[in-house]
Amino acid sequence: MRHEPRRDSRGILDPDRLRRQVRFRRRLPAPALRPYVEHYWLADWALTEPFDQRVVPHPAVNVVFQAQHGEPEIGEIAGVGLGLFTVTLHGVGRVTGVQFRPGGFRPFWRRSVAELTGRRRPLAAGPPPPGTPPTEPFAAGPVCPGTDDERCRRVDELLTAWGPAPDPLAAEATALVEEIRTDRSVLRVDEFAGRHGVSTRRLQRLFLDHVGVGPKWVIRRYRLQEAIEQAAAGPLDWSRVAADLGYADQAHLVREFTTVAGVSPAAYARSLAAPDEQ
Repeated sequence: MRHEPRRDSRGILDPDRLRRQVRFRRRLPAPALRPYVEHYWLADWALTEPFDQRVVPHPAVNVVFQAQHGEPEIGEIAGVGLGLFTVTLHGVGRVTGVQFRPGGFRPFWRRSVAELTGRRRPLAAGPPPPGTPPTEPFAAGPVCPGTDDERCRRVDELLTAWGPAPDPLAAEATALVEEIRTDRSVLRVDEFAGRHGVSTRRLQRLFLDHVGVGPKWVIRRYRLQEAIEQAAAGPLDWSRVAADLGYADQAHLVREFTTVAGVSPAAYARSLAAPDEQ
């Protein structure tokens, strides 16, 4: 188990620009929560003009607490995003977010995570009566005020109060998705299922119920995020990249890249070369 949060920027479009505009950092949760939670992410900003940030989402549920312009804090659950996520930040604000590990939200949600896919829903207003087990995640006072340590401690306490129910299938789904993320040789669902001695149908059911999307979607999303990361590195042989990442040909990669990221690989690479013009 990791002792520090991930340092990559995978999924964040133009991460250098984000860091120039927003104070962004990641923190690990309490050890007991790490089987479920990838990391906490904290963002604070004081902007003189609006700033648009785009993200190609991971196959993960996020819980987000946002306070902006002195308005009451808002807490919501964000299911796996199927398309490009764009947010406009302006003025002064703060976000405290929880990125769950793929499959990691299922023990808190206690039903199919596919119900949340492509959706955002507010957290319940408060905890259940004393002595009553929670039936779904809830908000319990503001999270965003205070130091980083205070914010993370409040989230630790909140997630612990949600009482995750042990779920070996969720742990299995988490391990399988992590293998897809880290092993670039995983390109086909049938081959991946065969590697683990399960049917593709069982794999699909497991992923839909515990991750919120199917295994093919997870494979394609992680390989696309790799393509986005490589586009930032400079001129590339896109036909070779397409073959390495399991696309039928270069045109297929370009189409999927453009559909999800909103720009072609070449246009994205050019935009990174001229950040001050965005």
